[in-house]
Amino acid sequence: MSEHAFDGVRVVELAQWVFVPVAGALLADWGADVVHVEHIKGDPYRGLVTQGIGSENKGVNLSMALANRGKRSIALDVQREEGLAVLHRLLESADVFLTNLRPGALARLTLDPETLTQRYPRLVYARGHGYGARGPDANQAGYDASAFFARGGLAYMLTPPDRDYPISQRGAMGDRNGAMALAFGISAALLKRERTGTGSVVDVSLLATAMWTLSSDLLAALGGDTPGSSVPIGPRTAATYSSCSWRRIATGPTSAG
Repeated sequence: MSEHAFDGVRVVELAQWVFVPVAGALLADWGADVVHVEHIKGDPYRGLVTQGIGSENKGVNLSMALANRGKRSIALDVQREEGLAVLHRLLESADVFLTNLRPGALARLTLDPETLTQRYPRLVYARGHGYGARGPDANQAGYDASAFFARGGLAYMLTPPDRDYPISQRGAMGDRNGAMALAFGISAALLKRERTGTGSVVDVSLLATAMWTLSSDLLAALGGDTPGSSVPIGPRTAATYSSCSWRRIATGPTSAG
């Protein structure tokens, strides 16, 4: 009997940095055979030095390992005909195509969803974006610090009003939250394929992930309140208090019965 939900599922991942590769890592955790396709010069995340856990002269690059655990990898130049041909050989037996290339780049490579889903009808085509697949910002690069934390409103909501500048986020907060949403969407698409025989297109953006994270504040705004300032939060919902020992005590709602 299979030990993992996705044993036998093959994923071709044409992606770099954190957001989409972490989604691939989650699928690998669940048993999928994930092939991480890098540029011939390597995933640029290999060279990032941050928080003392990135690329360094000794030891394992823990950042790269966290985002790509459990995968196999291959280096291809998909801008060359030979490299693109190898990618298609991989896609012939793939269940999922996972990418964070922008729509314009995918179209130039004839790797857009319309082309690939016509060529491989059972393929689940999954994309991670900064700002979504449609609209004026679809081809804009988006990182978690910009698309998720700044543009998505988290910096504004989490910064105390007496500060002159926004607080800083922790590393890859948006990337890892968006990755969970993307892996969940792929899981649903694979289940749908089992029932219908055809693949689907799955889209997740960092901006939409931020909106979901702040959905309570968005609902407050829709109700006419100003999130972060006039929305009443008291002991009946949730609150934080200081104790005499300088500790903080957080309270939350309880249900009756």
